[in-house]
Amino acid sequence: MTAKKVLLVGESWMSSATHYKGFDQFGSVTFHLGAEPLVKALAGSEFELTYMQAHQVPTELPLTMEGLNAYDAIILSDIGSNSILLHPDVWLHGKPMPNRVKLLREWTRQGGGLIMIGGYLTFQGIDGRGRWARTAVEDALPVTCLPHDDRIEVPEGFRAEIVGNRAHPLLAGLEGEWPLLLGANEVKLRDRPDVELLARLPDSEGGHPLLVAGEYGEGRSVAWTSDIGPHWLPNSFVEWPGYARLWKNVLGWVTKAS
Repeated sequence: MTAKKVLLVGESWMSSATHYKGFDQFGSVTFHLGAEPLVKALAGSEFELTYMQAHQVPTELPLTMEGLNAYDAIILSDIGSNSILLHPDVWLHGKPMPNRVKLLREWTRQGGGLIMIGGYLTFQGIDGRGRWARTAVEDALPVTCLPHDDRIEVPEGFRAEIVGNRAHPLLAGLEGEWPLLLGANEVKLRDRPDVELLARLPDSEGGHPLLVAGEYGEGRSVAWTSDIGPHWLPNSFVEWPGYARLWKNVLGWVTKAS
């Protein structure tokens, strides 16, 4: 089988801290990678993953349909729309450039597999800073975003409630109880006949969508409103054998490999 090309966009960040020791103080910067569990889960599989970290996105995300067509699936994970809209030539030099948010919608319509994963800067995110509501990418998703901070923080944990057809390819091999999750983004299920809700939060947490699949033109899209690693997705979920199975299922479905 020919490997499916997957582009993971986002899932990295830098933290700046100031340290005080009596009279003296100094600063430090730390770089973090959030997608290592997914990278490990897909290693050696039929999915060839390219990991484009958040600081690379403004300059390196393709500006043309031809560039996007190098990939069978694109995953947007914890990356705000500004990083995709504001190429440095726009932000720093006032130069018109292609709108990559609209390109992603058209790429999906023409047959691409689009996945949005939850986080502090996807869907609408913390303080609404993800800014995916009312964008072209939202058009291609099987859910719609809220216009404000949409985080659901559940420090005690919740278990996914499987409500979809167990025969659906996204749920293949995922029998039994899933490990706890610690949070998600609140979204609304899109009212289209092609949209299928497969898993949701429990009623105690609002019953909001967790895993949703849909068609968009010739393409497919999936929304997973929790994370792919800590903190919303704890280590117990990463270590669960179903973790790798879930993401291989998702990628197989959106790329029409299964």
